[in-house]
Amino acid sequence: MKLYPINVGNFKLDGGAMFGVVPKSLWSKTNPADEKNMIDIASRCLLIEDGDRLILIDTGMGTKQSDRFFNYYFRWGDQSLDKALNNVGFCKDDVTDIFLTHLHFDHCGGCVQWNKDRSGYELAFKNAVVWSNENHWNLAVKPNKREKASFLTENILPIQDSGNLKFLPVPEDDILKRSELGFDVFYANGHTEKQMIPMISYKGKTICFMADLLPTVGHIPIPFVMGYDTRPLLTLDEKERFLKLAADHNYYLLLEHDAHNELITVKHTEKGVRLNTIHDFNNLF
Repeated sequence: MKLYPINVGNFKLDGGAMFGVVPKSLWSKTNPADEKNMIDIASRCLLIEDGDRLILIDTGMGTKQSDRFFNYYFRWGDQSLDKALNNVGFCKDDVTDIFLTHLHFDHCGGCVQWNKDRSGYELAFKNAVVWSNENHWNLAVKPNKREKASFLTENILPIQDSGNLKFLPVPEDDILKRSELGFDVFYANGHTEKQMIPMISYKGKTICFMADLLPTVGHIPIPFVMGYDTRPLLTLDEKERFLKLAADHNYYLLLEHDAHNELITVKHTEKGVRLNTIHDFNNLF
């Protein structure tokens, strides 16, 4: 097995929205804002090469939305999904499986693209099975009013229409052991219903792809919860439980949305779980 963290794009989001009720005087210490109160955000995905399987975890925003749409997100840098795959020796047609932590547009948008004559949409990964779970999928196709703007029909229905969609089972407890894809999955419900956090055994360590359970280093303190979360009190409990596990077992946490910190560990302190170490993935492994 070999893992490749790949950055498929950078953008900006409102710092207040990213930290909810936490005062700017606190969150700006770790996530400084520009004059428009926007903070740097990454779309960091994870590619898993495992035998004949090439699994991509999340796909970023994609490129099919209008300029008006993208203007809300202040994209910066020259990263793209195609370029990121090419940089590690692959292309979209090589990918056998897409694992979507959840179906918010910044996590699944790259899964679907325009067809050649721009008359409709098609899967960007023609040879890939796309993995979600039934609970989350049902929410995405019939979203609540809070999340409707994050679940875009053009990102979701083409996956279903392709016939390539498969569901992982939802366990009775929080963790699905040894999923069909070869890794454990932690299910979290505070950000959105049944968000999936992969936990991958790799070279004697556990690598956890944190998605929106822990977007950035600045979100480590338990009360630092995004305004986007649908059930923030549930996020508090889920994040506390997961971070305690991570500190107990020295998990390595891969941060999808932190533009400046790729991989971290955490530790127990008198103030609760806090940052321990910061790593560049390729230098560590």
